[in-house]
Amino acid sequence: QVQLVESGGGLVQAGDSLRLSCAFSERTLKGYTMGWFRQAPGKERTFVAGIRGRGDTSYADSVKGRFTFSRDNAKRTMYLQMNSLKPEDTAVYYCAADADPMLRSPRYWGQGTQVTVSS
Repeated sequence: QVQLVESGGGLVQAGDSLRLSCAFSERTLKGYTMGWFRQAPGKERTFVAGIRGRGDTSYADSVKGRFTFSRDNAKRTMYLQMNSLKPEDTAVYYCAADADPMLRSPRYWGQGTQVTVSS
């Protein structure tokens, strides 16, 4: 059974850094596109960053230059390094995976981890 488990959320101040991790349980996922999404209170879930099986990454405009997405297939873990955090980054962050390189409707989701950025 495929499982994605996030960790690393917390409460930080504006300007701080935080690294989220997502461990995935299924070896075949290493060929999938994986991504991070976030959902702020009262808002829809939105795309944050994605990484394809070949390693090319994409980012939402709001996080470009501040967030870095990486994956370690040997450890079956992906990471979202978040720098220069802003209060508007406050949200529940979810990792996701799917064979669709566009992640239009990911099949697999983690349980989410809360990130709160105070001003």
